[in-house]
Amino acid sequence: MSELAQDELKTAIDHLLDETGIGLNRSLIRKIVRTGIQLGEDDTDRLNLKIASAALAEMRDAFRLFQPYADVPKVTVFGSARTQHDDPLYDQARSVAAVLAERGWMVVTGAGPGIMQAAAEGAGEKMALGVSIRLPFEEKPSAVVAKDTQSVEMKYFFTRKLMLVKESTGFICLPGGFGTMDEMFELLTLQQTGKAEPMPIVLLDEPGGRFWRGLEKFIVETLIPAGVISPDDLDRVLITDSAEEAVAEITGFWRNYDSLRWVDDVLVLRLKNMPTDAEVERLNEEFSSLVTEGRIELIDALPVEVADKDVVDLPRLALRLRQREVGGLYHLIGALNSLPSAR
Repeated sequence: MSELAQDELKTAIDHLLDETGIGLNRSLIRKIVRTGIQLGEDDTDRLNLKIASAALAEMRDAFRLFQPYADVPKVTVFGSARTQHDDPLYDQARSVAAVLAERGWMVVTGAGPGIMQAAAEGAGEKMALGVSIRLPFEEKPSAVVAKDTQSVEMKYFFTRKLMLVKESTGFICLPGGFGTMDEMFELLTLQQTGKAEPMPIVLLDEPGGRFWRGLEKFIVETLIPAGVISPDDLDRVLITDSAEEAVAEITGFWRNYDSLRWVDDVLVLRLKNMPTDAEVERLNEEFSSLVTEGRIELIDALPVEVADKDVVDLPRLALRLRQREVGGLYHLIGALNSLPSAR
């Protein structure tokens, strides 16, 4: 396409946006429209076009589902669709969801049977959100979620997994099969690679259960000695058979720690409470191995944070984090949540 044709197309898209009354984020909307036209210019295969079209439509539906609850904390619960109602794991999922819902957390599930149904029941209609998948041989979305219409249905697993992970700030995985393992390992991969911000992840079993301990044994005895993961990669995960410990891990992770942001090579950790000078000094003594140079320092909001209005009113610490110290970063966040100043 010539430069003149590109300018004409941009003008036509801008006119379309004017006609539809779109004012916010016009550059991004324009890019989406332009990409759709480029797919046509590329003579993209019909099947590929159907994948792209369905994925974008599904994401829009999911965004609309979650948007009214943007300010409500959410926890995603994963687990087997085959778990029966009389299984102790069913009770465990229902119990942990109920306690979290009582504490103001919405519970997100895959809107199916088994563990998903149990978690939705525990949360109750007003605190449950579902992202279901269309499958040829599985049951329909759980009644608890579906009858209150707080659910969305997906065709593709990749769009479904995106929404199950994107909106939550805590994750609980109960025993399950290939699907549960896929979701759990993707969570760990996102954390290990830094593609997702630190979040609490709990592997929850029934009282006395050994399901996740078997996985831990494989990781410790096989994966770590093989050198394919770091020795502290499992440090970011709580393995427990206690619903109470699971709730404490999810809620306690956000007791004082608020968020982080990278500004060039500086990691900025935002807190809910101002630490004392003595506390900062103790953090430096305990976590000096995480820092490549300099110290952990109490700072004001950086210019880029101010420009973006990025929680500039919160106190923050800055450090240059050593690469591959994600497990250590979790320990640092735990220490921040345990500071005496964290009311």
